[in-house]
Amino acid sequence: MNDIGLVAPGVLLALVLIGFIVLMMFFRFVPLGLWFQALMSGVRVSFLHLFGMRFRKVTPAAIVNPLITAHKAGLSLDVGALEGHYLAGGNVDRVVRALISADKAGIPLSFKQATAIDLAGRDVFEAVQVSVNPKVITTPKVAAMAKDGIQLLAMARVTVRANVSRLVGGAGEETILARVGEGIVSTIGSAASHKAVLENPDMISKTVLAKGLDAGTAFEILSIDIADVDVGKNIGAELQTDQAEADKRIAQAKAEERRALAVAMVEEYKAEAQKQRALVIAAEAQIPLAIADAFRKGNLGVMDFQRYRNLQADTSMRQTIAGQSSETGTGQSG
Repeated sequence: MNDIGLVAPGVLLALVLIGFIVLMMFFRFVPLGLWFQALMSGVRVSFLHLFGMRFRKVTPAAIVNPLITAHKAGLSLDVGALEGHYLAGGNVDRVVRALISADKAGIPLSFKQATAIDLAGRDVFEAVQVSVNPKVITTPKVAAMAKDGIQLLAMARVTVRANVSRLVGGAGEETILARVGEGIVSTIGSAASHKAVLENPDMISKTVLAKGLDAGTAFEILSIDIADVDVGKNIGAELQTDQAEADKRIAQAKAEERRALAVAMVEEYKAEAQKQRALVIAAEAQIPLAIADAFRKGNLGVMDFQRYRNLQADTSMRQTIAGQSSETGTGQSG
């Protein structure tokens, strides 16, 4: 009897511990508080479904809380569809908030569209907000040149509204900015004078807006307003200056080519003159030999040789007198 009395409290304690562990496991896998919250909010979610979420690696709060929010906003959503979107990697809370916002604003947006937009990587809630409250995108300064060669720097503000039906597969803000910038360049480039653009800057916005730049994008362009137009460089004058400088360099290169050709020709003439002079000197060197040979052969007498010497002396004297006369005349004229 004593042994039985001692064993009974130990068994009772073990049963209490086992029961406590079972209750902990139950409350761990079945969020009773979340189930009670859904019940009080009018959302029916069974214990079995909540228990299955744990095994499907779905956080129950990420499904039940948005479901309660949607129910209170008057939307009827399927818990299985929300769970499927969660398992697909989507943001259930963002989708539900977008659906509520679209419903209150009267924007047609189905659950399938919202989940597709969310899974495409776009913020569906922000898209709905932009659809309700248009967004202003400011372009960077776009440089363009009018036909008179003056550069203009224009900056525009583009008011866009999200097009929910084109959010999947539609181009983003970068495409809008690129197209608007291209339109500004084209409009300014077709202007006859930069003064016309400065006097009437809205011609840019009207022309660009008429091009239908929002085709294929996720936005609808409501307006394009030119915020600022500044005068930049005189590109035409710079181009003419660069062309003149290039022409000058070409002319200098051609002149240098002609000068080098002339120098080469002068050097060639000098070489030819030196060659002829060398031939004359060589020929003159043969004269004494010829005279000596004439003496030996008896073809030249002493008197003939003397007359030859006198003729040379007379010629030298005449050349000297002619040179002095030339120098004297030059000095007097100076």
